[in-house]
Amino acid sequence: MKTEPRNAKTLFRSDAMQRIMAFSALIVLFIGFSIASPYFRTFDNFVGILLATAVNGVLALGATFVIITAGIDLSVGTVMTFSAVLTGVFITNWGLPIPVGILGGILAGSLAGLINGVLISRMKIPPFIATLGMLYATKGLSLVISELKPIYFNDTPMFREMAMGSVLGKIIPGLEVPNAVFILFGAAFIAHIILSRTILGRYTFALGSNEEATRLSGVNVASWKTAVYTLAGMFSGIGGVLMASRLNSAQPALGAGYELDAIAAVVIGGTSLSGGEGSILGTIIGAFIISTLTNGLRILSVPQEWQMVVTGAIVILAVFLDILRRRR
Repeated sequence: MKTEPRNAKTLFRSDAMQRIMAFSALIVLFIGFSIASPYFRTFDNFVGILLATAVNGVLALGATFVIITAGIDLSVGTVMTFSAVLTGVFITNWGLPIPVGILGGILAGSLAGLINGVLISRMKIPPFIATLGMLYATKGLSLVISELKPIYFNDTPMFREMAMGSVLGKIIPGLEVPNAVFILFGAAFIAHIILSRTILGRYTFALGSNEEATRLSGVNVASWKTAVYTLAGMFSGIGGVLMASRLNSAQPALGAGYELDAIAAVVIGGTSLSGGEGSILGTIIGAFIISTLTNGLRILSVPQEWQMVVTGAIVILAVFLDILRRRR
Protein backbone atom coordinates (compact mmCIF):
# COMPACT_ATOMS: atom_id res chain seq x y z
CA MET A 1 0.00 0.00 0.00
CA LYS A 2 2.89 2.34 0.62
CA THR A 3 4.48 1.79 -2.77
CA GLU A 4 2.15 4.08 -4.74
CA PRO A 5 2.68 7.29 -2.73
CA ARG A 6 6.42 6.72 -2.67
CA ASN A 7 6.56 6.21 -6.44
CA ALA A 8 4.39 9.27 -7.05
CA LYS A 9 6.63 11.34 -4.80
CA THR A 10 9.74 10.09 -6.57
CA LEU A 11 8.20 10.93 -9.94
CA PHE A 12 7.31 14.43 -8.74
CA ARG A 13 10.87 15.04 -7.57
CA SER A 14 12.50 13.71 -10.71
CA ASP A 15 13.87 16.01 -13.38
CA ALA A 16 11.83 14.00 -15.89
CA MET A 17 8.67 15.30 -14.25
CA GLN A 18 10.04 18.83 -14.48
CA ARG A 19 10.59 18.44 -18.22
CA ILE A 20 7.09 17.01 -18.65
CA MET A 21 5.63 20.03 -16.86
CA ALA A 22 7.65 22.43 -19.01
CA PHE A 23 6.67 20.66 -22.23
CA SER A 24 3.04 20.67 -21.16
CA ALA A 25 3.27 24.42 -20.58
CA LEU A 26 4.72 24.85 -24.08
CA ILE A 27 1.83 22.87 -25.61
CA VAL A 28 -0.71 24.96 -23.66
CA LEU A 29 0.91 28.16 -24.97
CA PHE A 30 0.78 26.92 -28.56
CA ILE A 31 -2.87 25.92 -28.26
CA GLY A 32 -3.85 29.13 -26.48
CA PHE A 33 -2.15 31.48 -28.94
CA SER A 34 -3.39 29.44 -31.92
CA ILE A 35 -6.96 29.91 -30.72
CA ALA A 36 -6.42 33.60 -29.94
CA SER A 37 -4.91 34.46 -33.34
CA PRO A 38 -5.05 32.55 -36.64
CA TYR A 39 -1.78 34.20 -37.73
CA PHE A 40 0.06 32.46 -34.88
CA ARG A 41 -0.48 29.02 -36.41
CA THR A 42 0.92 29.90 -39.83
CA PHE A 43 4.06 28.19 -41.11
CA ASP A 44 5.95 31.49 -41.43
CA ASN A 45 5.24 32.32 -37.81
CA PHE A 46 6.43 28.90 -36.63
CA VAL A 47 9.64 29.45 -38.57
CA GLY A 48 9.96 32.86 -36.91
CA ILE A 49 9.67 31.23 -33.47
CA LEU A 50 12.32 28.66 -34.39
CA LEU A 51 14.65 31.39 -35.64
CA ALA A 52 14.09 33.54 -32.55
CA THR A 53 14.96 30.54 -30.36
CA ALA A 54 18.21 29.74 -32.17
CA VAL A 55 20.53 32.32 -30.58
CA ASN A 56 18.94 32.35 -27.13
CA GLY A 57 18.87 28.56 -27.13
CA VAL A 58 22.60 28.29 -27.87
CA LEU A 59 23.40 30.78 -25.10
CA ALA A 60 21.16 28.84 -22.72
CA LEU A 61 23.05 25.61 -23.47
CA GLY A 62 26.23 27.09 -22.03
CA ALA A 63 24.36 28.62 -19.09
CA THR A 64 22.93 25.16 -18.27
CA PHE A 65 26.37 23.75 -17.46
CA VAL A 66 27.21 26.72 -15.27
CA ILE A 67 23.93 26.68 -13.34
CA ILE A 68 24.16 22.91 -12.74
CA THR A 69 27.42 23.64 -10.89
CA ALA A 70 25.41 26.11 -8.73
CA GLY A 71 27.16 29.00 -10.48
CA ILE A 72 25.90 31.85 -12.64
CA ASP A 73 27.16 33.58 -15.78
CA LEU A 74 25.89 37.09 -16.37
CA SER A 75 28.26 37.70 -19.27
CA VAL A 76 26.84 35.34 -21.91
CA GLY A 77 25.05 38.17 -23.77
CA THR A 78 27.97 40.56 -24.03
CA VAL A 79 30.43 37.72 -24.71
CA MET A 80 28.12 36.84 -27.60
CA THR A 81 28.45 40.42 -28.90
CA PHE A 82 32.22 40.41 -28.37
CA SER A 83 32.50 37.19 -30.40
CA ALA A 84 30.31 38.65 -33.16
CA VAL A 85 32.43 41.81 -33.35
CA LEU A 86 35.70 39.85 -33.55
CA THR A 87 34.18 37.62 -36.24
CA GLY A 88 33.39 40.82 -38.17
CA VAL A 89 36.93 42.10 -37.68
CA PHE A 90 38.47 38.83 -38.86
CA ILE A 91 36.27 38.39 -41.93
CA THR A 92 35.46 41.96 -43.04
CA ASN A 93 38.35 44.08 -41.78
CA TRP A 94 41.18 41.58 -42.09
CA GLY A 95 39.79 39.64 -45.05
CA LEU A 96 40.38 36.22 -43.52
CA PRO A 97 38.50 33.20 -44.90
CA ILE A 98 35.02 32.75 -43.44
CA PRO A 99 35.80 29.45 -41.61
CA VAL A 100 38.86 31.08 -39.97
CA GLY A 101 36.80 34.09 -38.93
CA ILE A 102 34.08 31.87 -37.46
CA LEU A 103 36.66 29.84 -35.54
CA GLY A 104 38.22 33.07 -34.27
CA GLY A 105 34.86 34.31 -32.99
CA ILE A 106 34.17 31.04 -31.17
CA LEU A 107 37.66 31.04 -29.65
CA ALA A 108 37.13 34.62 -28.46
CA GLY A 109 34.04 33.47 -26.56
CA SER A 110 35.94 30.49 -25.16
CA LEU A 111 38.73 32.80 -23.96
CA ALA A 112 36.23 34.99 -22.12
CA GLY A 113 34.78 31.86 -20.50
CA LEU A 114 38.26 30.67 -19.56
CA ILE A 115 38.98 33.98 -17.83
CA ASN A 116 35.67 33.69 -15.97
CA GLY A 117 36.61 30.19 -14.85
CA VAL A 118 40.05 31.25 -13.62
CA LEU A 119 38.64 34.22 -11.71
CA ILE A 120 36.04 32.02 -10.03
CA SER A 121 37.95 28.78 -9.40
CA ARG A 122 41.51 30.05 -8.82
CA MET A 123 41.03 33.56 -7.46
CA LYS A 124 37.87 32.61 -5.52
CA ILE A 125 35.86 35.57 -6.81
CA PRO A 126 32.11 34.89 -6.51
CA PRO A 127 30.57 33.93 -9.88
CA PHE A 128 28.12 36.83 -9.76
CA ILE A 129 30.92 39.40 -9.39
CA ALA A 130 33.38 37.76 -11.80
CA THR A 131 30.86 37.40 -14.62
CA LEU A 132 29.42 40.85 -13.96
CA GLY A 133 32.92 42.24 -14.45
CA MET A 134 33.27 40.23 -17.66
CA LEU A 135 29.91 41.61 -18.80
CA TYR A 136 31.20 45.18 -18.58
CA ALA A 137 34.64 44.31 -19.96
CA THR A 138 33.36 42.57 -23.10
CA LYS A 139 30.70 45.23 -23.60
CA GLY A 140 33.37 47.94 -23.55
CA LEU A 141 35.80 45.97 -25.72
CA SER A 142 33.10 45.42 -28.35
CA LEU A 143 32.54 49.16 -28.59
CA VAL A 144 36.27 49.95 -28.64
CA ILE A 145 37.20 47.34 -31.26
CA SER A 146 34.32 48.26 -33.57
CA GLU A 147 34.86 52.00 -33.01
CA LEU A 148 31.16 52.29 -32.03
CA LYS A 149 30.05 51.27 -35.56
CA PRO A 150 28.41 48.09 -36.85
CA ILE A 151 30.59 45.81 -38.95
CA TYR A 152 28.77 44.56 -42.05
CA PHE A 153 29.34 41.36 -44.04
CA ASN A 154 28.11 42.72 -47.38
CA ASP A 155 31.22 41.51 -49.22
CA THR A 156 30.80 37.95 -47.94
CA PRO A 157 27.21 36.85 -48.73
CA MET A 158 28.08 33.23 -47.91
CA PHE A 159 28.44 34.22 -44.27
CA ARG A 160 24.77 35.20 -44.07
CA GLU A 161 23.81 31.97 -45.80
CA MET A 162 25.30 30.04 -42.89
CA ALA A 163 22.37 31.01 -40.61
CA MET A 164 19.70 32.34 -42.97
CA GLY A 165 20.13 29.97 -45.88
CA SER A 166 18.02 26.81 -46.00
CA VAL A 167 19.57 23.48 -46.86
CA LEU A 168 16.22 21.82 -46.10
CA GLY A 169 14.46 24.18 -48.52
CA LYS A 170 16.76 23.05 -51.33
CA ILE A 171 15.99 19.41 -50.60
CA ILE A 172 12.25 19.87 -49.97
CA PRO A 173 10.91 22.97 -51.78
CA GLY A 174 8.55 24.97 -49.60
CA LEU A 175 10.15 24.00 -46.27
CA GLU A 176 12.36 27.05 -45.95
CA VAL A 177 13.63 26.48 -42.42
CA PRO A 178 16.78 28.56 -41.71
CA ASN A 179 20.03 26.71 -41.09
CA ALA A 180 20.32 28.48 -37.72
CA VAL A 181 17.60 26.19 -36.38
CA PHE A 182 19.57 23.08 -37.29
CA ILE A 183 22.72 24.59 -35.82
CA LEU A 184 20.80 25.02 -32.55
CA PHE A 185 19.66 21.39 -32.56
CA GLY A 186 23.17 20.23 -33.47
CA ALA A 187 24.67 22.26 -30.62
CA ALA A 188 22.00 20.87 -28.27
CA PHE A 189 22.86 17.29 -29.29
CA ILE A 190 26.56 17.92 -28.64
CA ALA A 191 25.77 19.56 -25.28
CA HIS A 192 23.59 16.58 -24.32
CA ILE A 193 26.39 14.14 -25.15
CA ILE A 194 28.87 16.17 -23.10
CA LEU A 195 26.53 16.44 -20.13
CA SER A 196 25.36 12.83 -20.08
CA ARG A 197 28.23 10.81 -21.55
CA THR A 198 31.52 12.47 -20.58
CA ILE A 199 33.64 13.00 -17.50
CA LEU A 200 33.04 16.75 -17.74
CA GLY A 201 29.31 16.13 -17.54
CA ARG A 202 29.62 13.86 -14.51
CA TYR A 203 31.82 16.35 -12.69
CA THR A 204 29.44 19.17 -13.61
CA PHE A 205 26.68 17.44 -11.67
CA ALA A 206 29.08 16.48 -8.87
CA LEU A 207 30.22 20.10 -8.41
CA GLY A 208 26.63 21.28 -8.12
CA SER A 209 25.55 18.48 -5.79
CA ASN A 210 28.40 18.77 -3.29
CA GLU A 211 31.56 20.58 -4.26
CA GLU A 212 33.39 19.85 -1.01
CA ALA A 213 32.71 16.11 -1.24
CA THR A 214 33.92 16.19 -4.85
CA ARG A 215 37.13 17.90 -3.74
CA LEU A 216 37.68 15.36 -0.95
CA SER A 217 37.26 12.59 -3.52
CA GLY A 218 40.47 13.76 -5.16
CA VAL A 219 38.91 15.66 -8.06
CA ASN A 220 40.68 18.82 -9.24
CA VAL A 221 37.65 21.04 -8.68
CA ALA A 222 39.31 24.24 -9.93
CA SER A 223 40.28 22.74 -13.29
CA TRP A 224 36.88 21.19 -13.97
CA LYS A 225 35.03 24.32 -12.93
CA THR A 226 37.25 26.34 -15.26
CA ALA A 227 36.42 23.87 -18.05
CA VAL A 228 32.68 24.39 -17.42
CA TYR A 229 32.93 28.18 -17.75
CA THR A 230 35.14 27.81 -20.83
CA LEU A 231 32.49 25.59 -22.39
CA ALA A 232 29.84 28.20 -21.59
CA GLY A 233 32.01 30.82 -23.29
CA MET A 234 32.34 28.59 -26.35
CA PHE A 235 28.55 28.37 -26.67
CA SER A 236 28.37 32.16 -26.32
CA GLY A 237 30.89 32.38 -29.15
CA ILE A 238 28.71 30.15 -31.32
CA GLY A 239 25.74 32.34 -30.43
CA GLY A 240 27.71 35.44 -31.46
CA VAL A 241 28.58 33.95 -34.85
CA LEU A 242 24.94 32.95 -35.36
CA MET A 243 23.70 36.40 -34.42
CA ALA A 244 26.17 38.11 -36.76
CA SER A 245 25.18 35.79 -39.61
CA ARG A 246 21.47 36.32 -38.96
CA LEU A 247 21.78 40.13 -38.95
CA ASN A 248 24.52 40.16 -41.63
CA SER A 249 26.37 42.50 -39.29
CA ALA A 250 28.09 42.67 -35.92
CA GLN A 251 26.22 45.17 -33.75
CA PRO A 252 28.52 46.31 -30.90
CA ALA A 253 25.67 47.73 -28.81
CA LEU A 254 23.71 44.47 -28.88
CA GLY A 255 23.86 41.82 -26.16
CA ALA A 256 22.61 43.37 -22.93
CA GLY A 257 19.59 41.45 -21.70
CA TYR A 258 20.34 38.23 -23.57
CA GLU A 259 21.85 36.74 -20.43
CA LEU A 260 18.50 37.17 -18.65
CA ASP A 261 16.62 35.32 -21.38
CA ALA A 262 19.22 32.55 -21.37
CA ILE A 263 19.08 32.10 -17.59
CA ALA A 264 15.27 32.23 -17.70
CA ALA A 265 15.21 29.47 -20.33
CA VAL A 266 17.46 27.29 -18.17
CA VAL A 267 15.37 27.82 -15.03
CA ILE A 268 12.04 27.32 -16.80
CA GLY A 269 13.43 24.13 -18.30
CA GLY A 270 13.92 22.62 -14.84
CA THR A 271 17.58 23.25 -14.04
CA SER A 272 17.84 24.04 -10.36
CA LEU A 273 19.57 27.25 -9.29
CA SER A 274 20.80 25.28 -6.25
CA GLY A 275 22.87 23.12 -8.61
CA GLY A 276 23.23 19.41 -9.20
CA GLU A 277 20.18 19.01 -11.41
CA GLY A 278 19.27 19.90 -14.99
CA SER A 279 19.08 18.71 -18.58
CA ILE A 280 19.71 19.99 -22.09
CA LEU A 281 16.26 18.91 -23.26
CA GLY A 282 14.66 20.95 -20.49
CA THR A 283 16.70 24.00 -21.47
CA ILE A 284 15.62 23.74 -25.12
CA ILE A 285 11.99 23.48 -24.02
CA GLY A 286 12.50 26.53 -21.78
CA ALA A 287 13.99 28.50 -24.67
CA PHE A 288 10.99 27.64 -26.85
CA ILE A 289 8.61 28.68 -24.06
CA ILE A 290 10.20 32.13 -23.90
CA SER A 291 10.21 32.57 -27.71
CA THR A 292 6.64 31.33 -28.04
CA LEU A 293 5.45 33.56 -25.22
CA THR A 294 7.16 36.63 -26.67
CA ASN A 295 5.90 35.88 -30.18
CA GLY A 296 2.33 35.21 -29.08
CA LEU A 297 2.08 38.30 -26.89
CA ARG A 298 3.48 40.43 -29.71
CA ILE A 299 0.91 39.05 -32.14
CA LEU A 300 -1.82 39.90 -29.63
CA SER A 301 -0.41 43.46 -29.50
CA VAL A 302 0.49 43.22 -25.82
CA PRO A 303 2.86 46.12 -24.96
CA GLN A 304 6.51 45.12 -24.57
CA GLU A 305 6.63 46.22 -20.93
CA TRP A 306 3.82 43.78 -20.09
CA GLN A 307 5.61 41.04 -22.02
CA MET A 308 8.52 41.48 -19.63
CA VAL A 309 6.19 41.36 -16.64
CA VAL A 310 4.69 38.06 -17.82
CA THR A 311 8.13 36.55 -18.48
CA GLY A 312 9.31 37.59 -15.02
CA ALA A 313 6.25 36.05 -13.40
CA ILE A 314 6.86 32.75 -15.21
CA VAL A 315 10.50 32.66 -14.07
CA ILE A 316 9.45 33.26 -10.46
CA LEU A 317 6.82 30.52 -10.76
CA ALA A 318 9.40 28.08 -12.17
CA VAL A 319 11.80 28.74 -9.29
CA PHE A 320 8.97 28.43 -6.76
CA LEU A 321 7.93 25.05 -8.21
CA ASP A 322 11.56 23.89 -8.01
CA ILE A 323 11.69 24.89 -4.32
CA LEU A 324 8.44 23.03 -3.63
CA ARG A 325 9.72 19.96 -5.45
CA ARG A 326 12.93 19.91 -3.42
CA ARG A 327 11.06 20.31 -0.13
CA ARG A 328 8.85 17.34 -0.93
